[in-house]
Amino acid sequence: MELSLVEIVGHIAFLLTAVSFYLKDILLLRFLAIASALVGIGYNYFLPVGPLWLPIFWLGVFAALNIWRIVGIFSERYSIHFNEDERELYETIFRNFAPVEFMKLIRTAEWRDAGEGNVFATEGRPVDGLRLLCSGEVRVDRDGAEIGRARDGALIGEMSFIQGGDASATVTATVPCRYVFWPEEALRGLLRRNPNIDVAMKHVFSLDLMRKLTGDIGGTVRTKALE
Repeated sequence: MELSLVEIVGHIAFLLTAVSFYLKDILLLRFLAIASALVGIGYNYFLPVGPLWLPIFWLGVFAALNIWRIVGIFSERYSIHFNEDERELYETIFRNFAPVEFMKLIRTAEWRDAGEGNVFATEGRPVDGLRLLCSGEVRVDRDGAEIGRARDGALIGEMSFIQGGDASATVTATVPCRYVFWPEEALRGLLRRNPNIDVAMKHVFSLDLMRKLTGDIGGTVRTKALE
């Protein structure tokens, strides 16, 4: 059975909508939703029994809302300015955060330096917050034996933060380190107030754990959770 041009246009409109459901990039999703709405408007206008103004009106509304949100996203991105260290973190570790969300997260943190031999976590003792190693290297010991090392990009204390309880390993700096520190209560409060940041942070935790298990954080060797 041959399809008419109008029917083909209708299928394209629904196909674009279906494809948009699989997209993770919010900007691309919204652009595709706009394209779907515009094609749908054309379909409903040129139907043999058309124009059908009710669906045309609402598809126009959906397109306008997505255009408005795209303008808002670009406005947020270009109105926020990161310093060099913050931009590096955003582009490497926190790519799944919206700029405003990352700015809230980083404003809750403290940038710190630690010398060789500094102990970030002690096995069997409470951890006071979450740390992200920006430069340097740490050794991870459990039951007095070294179980791995980690470098730039490794989280320290994330399992204690997620699950509660004391540190399961001792983490010590083997060289001078620079890191970001989030006090536990301040970070928990931020995540409670901002569900989107909470979801994005869980994604960061998952990626970090995957890298540790596969030995892929800056040359990490068989390192499990760093706390």
